[in-house]
Amino acid sequence: MWTVIETPVGPLRLVGDGSALTAIDFLGEMPTGVGEAASVRNAALRIDTRVLDDQADGDPLLRDAAAQLAAYFRRELEEFDLPVVPSGTPFQLRVWEQLRAIPYGSTATYGEVAAALGLTGHGARAVGTANGRNPVPVVVPCHRVVGSSGSLTGYGGGLHRKQLLLELEQDALF
Repeated sequence: MWTVIETPVGPLRLVGDGSALTAIDFLGEMPTGVGEAASVRNAALRIDTRVLDDQADGDPLLRDAAAQLAAYFRRELEEFDLPVVPSGTPFQLRVWEQLRAIPYGSTATYGEVAAALGLTGHGARAVGTANGRNPVPVVVPCHRVVGSSGSLTGYGGGLHRKQLLLELEQDALF
């Protein structure tokens, strides 16, 4: 089941399985810049190949998710209280759970996330790959992960959306 909501970062399709949120898809135009084409292309492939049930705008879970996202975008909600069951490998699930520990208004580097998971060596690269496959952006805040220099790096919804999400959270702190 699914529904579409309008947000400051464009339309989002919320997908659920009846008991949990399983995906959030960025819809509409996803302009790409240098270095982000692969991230956006991979996200679009996941969206385009996802098998969906019927639209269910009145479903209580999807309505609650829509309400919490609306409150987040109004800067009234910093932590989501939604059942989330993304589909992924055990490693991806560990990374996505770690992303949920990054506080609102903060960022972490790929290396910091890797270290928190006890990874060394190329762990940051593996975290980056898992981060890029996060099927529940915003709620599982992959936008809060940045490059080692603090720079914005690829984002499945496009770097412009990542920047907007980070600015929304930063502005709410002051």
